[in-house]
Amino acid sequence: MDQNGNSKFEIPNDMRAMAQASFDQARKAFEGLLSAAQRTASSFEDQGTAARAGAKDVASKAIGFAEANVRASLDYAERLMKAKDMTDIMRLHSEYVQAQMRALADQAGEIGQALTRAAMETAKPKTQ
Repeated sequence: MDQNGNSKFEIPNDMRAMAQASFDQARKAFEGLLSAAQRTASSFEDQGTAARAGAKDVASKAIGFAEANVRASLDYAERLMKAKDMTDIMRLHSEYVQAQMRALADQAGEIGQALTRAAMETAKPKTQ
């Protein structure tokens, strides 16, 4: 209980340690997956199998945004594990949701612009 007589929500240290270990494993797995995806994308580019520059740009942006969103989620989860009480959890959640809404709006705009550019490039008459 705190000084006002309210019961405080606290996560036991053992549970925090177990959550941190699981979180660290998830982050390492994500890093490995991301590295493999980037190597695969590079090998496609090296082999010349990428469709058009516009499509490559859209795919690159999408991968970058997915990476940023997963990293933001992992960072959020890590901050939640360190929260001291329910007020801290609610503040962290509010900050995360607001930041993600802004990020998703920005990302949608960038993807839209990249798709427009790709469509315009595709519609251009081909010169021989």
